Amino acid sequence: MRVIEYLLTVLVIVTLNFALPRAMPGDPFLIMSETEEDVVVLTEEQREYYFELYGLDKPITEQYVSYLGDLLRGDLGLSIYYNEDVSTIILRRLPWTLFLVISTVILRTIIGSLLGTISAWCRGNFFDQFLFFNLITISEIPAFITGLLILFVFSAMLGLFPLSGAMSHFTTYESLWEQIVDILHHAFLPIITLTLARLGGIYLLARNSVITVIQKDYLVTARAKGLSKGRILLRHILRNAMLPIVTRTFLSLGSLVGGAILVENVFNYPGLGLLMQEAVNVHDYTLIQGIFLVVALFVLVANLMADLIYKHLDPRIESQEQTTS
Repeated sequence: MRVIEYLLTVLVIVTLNFALPRAMPGDPFLIMSETEEDVVVLTEEQREYYFELYGLDKPITEQYVSYLGDLLRGDLGLSIYYNEDVSTIILRRLPWTLFLVISTVILRTIIGSLLGTISAWCRGNFFDQFLFFNLITISEIPAFITGLLILFVFSAMLGLFPLSGAMSHFTTYESLWEQIVDILHHAFLPIITLTLARLGGIYLLARNSVITVIQKDYLVTARAKGLSKGRILLRHILRNAMLPIVTRTFLSLGSLVGGAILVENVFNYPGLGLLMQEAVNVHDYTLIQGIFLVVALFVLVANLMADLIYKHLDPRIESQEQTTS
């Protein structure tokens, strides 16, 4: 049953993926034929030639069937603007976005869980109120605004980090370690921006989960046994409070990809986000379709992993589903 649900979801995504780029005003060849002076270079005959070449002159239903057939063969098509396979372009940019997202997930989960646990342990005092107010306030600020502020302060004013890019251009690295340091130096501000923008959710979830666990009877027993606070916190509280945190971490991967798209444009970081902006600007239908499809599948895989991990951490979920079925 779950497999059928995922297949139907993929079909809906593929359909929307096909329809949305074509709903934009204009067409790829009109955009490509314009210069800075808005002078149309392509003649009508040339435009018709390119429409026929890329199959855009066919009825929309025929284009859709052809698109589905190409996807079943693993062919994402040829980029209209770059004249290169879409899969090749995406594979060249995808590692940069994955690096931002995975680094943010790890950093945000660790920091948010620790701060949420400490805040719950100190519930009601000044430190708890300080954390609660500041983290929620920061998380309500849109990621691109946070990124602009961080970029202005730490790059433009202080000059501590590069203004844009993922690595230094025209640089010969003496070692692999030097290259890694340069990549981390460029990625630091985008990762911090994404982490701050998404930290409040994990913090709140961890805080509420730990507060719920603290009220359980088995913690009274643990304290009665004379266990240390550190052992109670790590072994009894965090272990039982991690279930919703882990689930939320995987479920939030989709929103992180969306946040990364905005942040990449702020820092001119060469991931899928910057590529999507370029594709939309030139109405590159096939490239837009490819990027949307990859992002959507990434979200679906993240949700599937969340289901599997949730069942592994709490076997009662699987037994309940078997009983229901």
